[in-house]
Amino acid sequence: MDVTGSNDAENTNVIIHSKTGKVNQQWKVVYADEYPREPIKGELNEKFGLYVERPFYIISELPDHRRLEYLTSPDSLVIKTQNGRKHQIFYFDQKTLTIKT
Repeated sequence: MDVTGSNDAENTNVIIHSKTGKVNQQWKVVYADEYPREPIKGELNEKFGLYVERPFYIISELPDHRRLEYLTSPDSLVIKTQNGRKHQIFYFDQKTLTIKT
């Protein structure tokens, strides 16, 4: 089996090809009962270095250490002093592997 063009992206085709010995033809068998489960809420996702669905702030290293805030209108990010708004709180979503507010 050969991952077409060595393209490591979602939905890339896998084809049958003569042996090249390259990484796109190397595979590992992992038995289902030994496969590690995805981290759940509150657990660390070691690959991304973030805890799943654990609220956090993103704080600037500038002298006033303002927090990142998501503004819904216009759709942008700004830095602001701590103000208790929920748009200054972020979390890591395990399902989409993204940071959300």
